[in-house]
Amino acid sequence: MKFTLSVALSPPDQLAELARCGEENGFSSVALPDSLFYSEETSAQYPYTADGNRFWGAETPWVDPLLATTWMAAATSTIRFYTSVLKLGSRHPVVLARQLGSVAALTGDRFGLGLGVGWLPEEFEWCGVPYAGRGKRTDEAIEVLRLILGGGMVDYHGEHFDFGKLRMSPAPRQHMPFYIGGHSPAALRRAARYGDGWSSAMMRFEELRETIDRLRELLAEQGRADDPFEFQAVCIDRFGADGYREQAEIGVTDAVVMPWVFDGLGFDADVSSKKDSIKKFADETISAV
Repeated sequence: MKFTLSVALSPPDQLAELARCGEENGFSSVALPDSLFYSEETSAQYPYTADGNRFWGAETPWVDPLLATTWMAAATSTIRFYTSVLKLGSRHPVVLARQLGSVAALTGDRFGLGLGVGWLPEEFEWCGVPYAGRGKRTDEAIEVLRLILGGGMVDYHGEHFDFGKLRMSPAPRQHMPFYIGGHSPAALRRAARYGDGWSSAMMRFEELRETIDRLRELLAEQGRADDPFEFQAVCIDRFGADGYREQAEIGVTDAVVMPWVFDGLGFDADVSSKKDSIKKFADETISAV
């Protein structure tokens, strides 16, 4: 099992130092969240809390995850980065492909794209993208990204995206993994069809077990049962060395954690305290697992 350090909602000036500390203490990756803006009102409920409310406020910092990745990569040498997850439905994949190719070049291919459709209608509509049809649009966007990031002269002719021969350079020198997020049946099918892995939001252990089993069934239906596939999990009711061993037993390959939360610290805690929590977690859990 690998461990990924989540830096969600941390102050921007802490990011590079947290990434360095994670690298020095055995974390394989850093996970970065994505949200375009905070709308005062929402026309849909947040799908990953019991009451449907967001757990952050209008002043909570959400640094662009691609820019943050290049900043943290410059301060580190081996640790990897991925979005968890970038909202693809409201973005144009041709423009995004240019950004991703640049991130790959500037990080030495230490980047994986965690992606999802997006849950907030306002993020679509206010960016000029219809909320209706978002699933099919996202599927096409994934195909476009794969095509362009693969290098060479390519064209695409779909329902939502249509362009003639083009090439973007530099393209990633190594395969950029795509980790598909979401808990819905459609999201799981998308992960099995397009993904190099699946990324969970907050889930309880039994739900996580059932979801991994279902993904294995879907991968087999796609003829991908023997393909390498990552299961990235944010499990909210199994902790400590024994808890992470249990997660590994059901198939989790990458546990996404925020060590300072285990010590009762908030997102805005000082960076020194967060680094102490990272080192403590590494000593007590990573080394044991």
